[in-house]
Amino acid sequence: MSPDRLSLVKAPLKVWLEHDGSLLHLRLTTPKANLIDAVMIAALDSALTEHLSNPDLNGVILDAEGPHFSFGASIEEHMPDQCAEMLASLHGLIIKMLESPVPILVAVQGQCLGGGLELACGTSQIFAGDDAKFGQPEIKLAVFAPAASCLLPERIGQANAEDLLFSGRSINAVDALRIGLVQDVSDNPQKAAVDWFEKHLEPLSASSIRFAVQAARLQNLDRIKAKLAHVEKLYVEELMQTHDALEGLTAFVEKRTAQWENS
Repeated sequence: MSPDRLSLVKAPLKVWLEHDGSLLHLRLTTPKANLIDAVMIAALDSALTEHLSNPDLNGVILDAEGPHFSFGASIEEHMPDQCAEMLASLHGLIIKMLESPVPILVAVQGQCLGGGLELACGTSQIFAGDDAKFGQPEIKLAVFAPAASCLLPERIGQANAEDLLFSGRSINAVDALRIGLVQDVSDNPQKAAVDWFEKHLEPLSASSIRFAVQAARLQNLDRIKAKLAHVEKLYVEELMQTHDALEGLTAFVEKRTAQWENS
C-alpha cells in the first residue's frame, strides 16, 4: 500500500498517513526485539502529539517490522537509577493512547511481551497473527508490570489478568482470542487491521467518531489513570527497595540464576 506521506520520526519509528489522510500508520522498526525503550517511547509520543489533533483522522494502526512485535521494555532502563523516569514516560504514552480521540488498532506478530503487551493494551483492538504469543514475564525477574496491572483486568477480567500477571507465562493467539485479549487471529494481522479500518471506520464521520470514543471511555479512563499513578508509586518507592527486585533484574542482565532472599 503506497503511503501518501512517509517520514521518519526519530529512529526507530516510521510514520505515515494513508487513505487520503484519514489513517495514521505507525511502525516499530528495530527488529527483531523492537524494544519499548526511551527512544521508542519518545518517538511514539511525538508522532501521536503531531497527528492526533488532525480533524480528518479516523483511526491509527500500530504494527512492527520483523518476526516479532516486541520483546518488551529495556531491562537496563528498569534499574533503580532509571526506572522512575522510564515508567513515567511509558505511562504518559499509554495515557495518551487511551486518551486518543480516534481508535488505535494494533497488529501483532510473533512475541508480544512485557512493555510490548502493555503498549498493545493501550489500543482499541488487537489483531493477532497465527504465531503471536502474549505474556507479562516481569514476575520472573521479581518485578511486576505496572501498566498491565491496570489495563489487563479491564480487557480480559480479573481472573485472566491475574493468570498472566502472577505466572509470567505466555499464551498463544487462539487462547488470547478466547479470553478476549485480541479481536482477530489471521495469517496477516496487518492486513486484518487495515481491512477492519476500511470497513468500519473509514466510511464514518471523523467528528462523530471522537464523540463516540469519548463517551465509551469516560469512566474507564479515570479509573485506569488513578490506578496507574498508585501502582507506579508502589513500584518505584516500595518494590525497587527490595533485594529480590534488584537481584532479579541484575541476574537477567548478567545472564545468571537469581538468588532470592524473599525480601
